[in-house]
Amino acid sequence: MNTDLQNIPNTPPPIISDGSKILDAIYATLFFLSICWSLYFLDHLLGYNLRSWALVPRELQGLKGIVGMHFLHGSLSHLWHNTLSFAVLNTILFYFYRSISLKTFFTILFFGAVLLWLIGRPTAHIGASLLIYGEFSFLFFSGILRKNPSLMRVTLTVALFYGSIIWYLFPIDPVISWEGHIGGFISGIFAAVLFRRQGPADKVYQFQLEPEEEPEEPLEEKLQEEEDKKNTPLVSVRYHYKEKDQS
Repeated sequence: MNTDLQNIPNTPPPIISDGSKILDAIYATLFFLSICWSLYFLDHLLGYNLRSWALVPRELQGLKGIVGMHFLHGSLSHLWHNTLSFAVLNTILFYFYRSISLKTFFTILFFGAVLLWLIGRPTAHIGASLLIYGEFSFLFFSGILRKNPSLMRVTLTVALFYGSIIWYLFPIDPVISWEGHIGGFISGIFAAVLFRRQGPADKVYQFQLEPEEEPEEPLEEKLQEEEDKKNTPLVSVRYHYKEKDQS
């Protein structure tokens, strides 16, 4: 059956409400955190020894930690602190950068872990802090690169509430994987540059639109109108007044 594609009307993309966007962002965040909490109890309470999936730099056996390390945590306080920061930053990411949120998330997850595998100390690295630092740096630098007023406000908000975490990019605590923080931070910048032309666009307001100019009349029609005016005889009007009868 032949179909005339030109007769198919162009349907605009569906409009997604803010309520739906925020719910999707919360669901995505809860999905990740539910895996982290489930694996923690399986590891610590049931003894499944899941920390064997930790990332160990420059060891082939440690390569599986590129995926596994983000879901594993060494203690309840470690998991709880990461839960709070990740819940906020990941929800912001999936809300404001909805169309590229998954690409950004997996870019940080993969490239940050690879960088950690290359530069980290030869010990087991686990925890979602790599993702936290990656999402922080993405949200901060993406707003600056895009020069989008709405996203610049996100940049300022993230910097105000989470700017202090920048100190843990340095080896101030031997227990903390500061190399993982660096790997996440760099991968967040990389994602911000890589996807800078994708995702949310600036809103265009009515006052920013230039008024539409009326299409100019073709030159031939203009010349024809001028010629018609020349050939049109001038019409003169004469008034005759009847003198008033004085008798």
